Amino acid sequence: MKTIKVLSRITTALLCTALTAHAGASPAPAANAVENRGNSALASIPGHWVPDVSDTWHWQLKGTIDTSYDVKIYDIDLFDVDATTIAALKRAGRRVVCYFSAGSSEDWRPDFRQFRASDMGKRLNDWKGGRWLDIRSDNVRKVMKQRLDRAVAKGCDGVEPDNVDGYANDTGFALTAKDQLDFNAFIANEAHWRDLAVGLKNDDGQVAALEPWFDFAVNEKCSAQSVCDGYAIFTSKNKPVLNAQYAQQYRTSSVQRMPCDASTKVSSRTLDLAAALNNSYRPSCYDR
Repeated sequence: MKTIKVLSRITTALLCTALTAHAGASPAPAANAVENRGNSALASIPGHWVPDVSDTWHWQLKGTIDTSYDVKIYDIDLFDVDATTIAALKRAGRRVVCYFSAGSSEDWRPDFRQFRASDMGKRLNDWKGGRWLDIRSDNVRKVMKQRLDRAVAKGCDGVEPDNVDGYANDTGFALTAKDQLDFNAFIANEAHWRDLAVGLKNDDGQVAALEPWFDFAVNEKCSAQSVCDGYAIFTSKNKPVLNAQYAQQYRTSSVQRMPCDASTKVSSRTLDLAAALNNSYRPSCYDR
């Protein structure tokens, strides 16, 4: 959704420093759990659904949800989709991931007024009504916990927190890579404490550092941005990478293999979608 400035290097020491600073919130997974699952922090968190690298998906954030796709994962909007639809999807054997923005406010959301003026920074490019959030704010984190509670109440199996790469964008705040690591780990830990799976959205520059805290990844345009290879760290741990492409040229049969070849290289699950995510167009690399 935005231009991402990819950091060339994030050290393990930086991640450890960020997570140590996070001691006031829900505790990070134990160090021995990291060792027990090939550097994955998830083994110490029982109870939540853990997706598989082979899982297929449907991503639709607008319009009436088309429940007819024979896929494992439905990624839908936390606020706009009712609990009845979620329950029906689960009865059909689907796992439901609920989307919300963790790094930006959206003035049409029912909890918008819970953000303070000081929490909100610059407007997001191409995202009318959205403003970057100060992810260091205790109030912002309080709202995010409430959103995770909403996901539990609605019956979601997992969550897709969006806009978790503010440090690499012009937010109006002096956010650092350390701030982002701390916030993203906070979101992951809070999701896991609620028995929710959680996906890492875009944050390409911190994929290697954050992989242990996340169950899967959701990426937009990794082929176009030449960052697909970095997500092999997820698929190598049997964690799915759910990728979406929006480029018009991929809709013709002569070049449609291009994004599929790039995503297949790292075993990601790629869909070619309308940017509005309204189900108006949906060829997939894994349906061929």
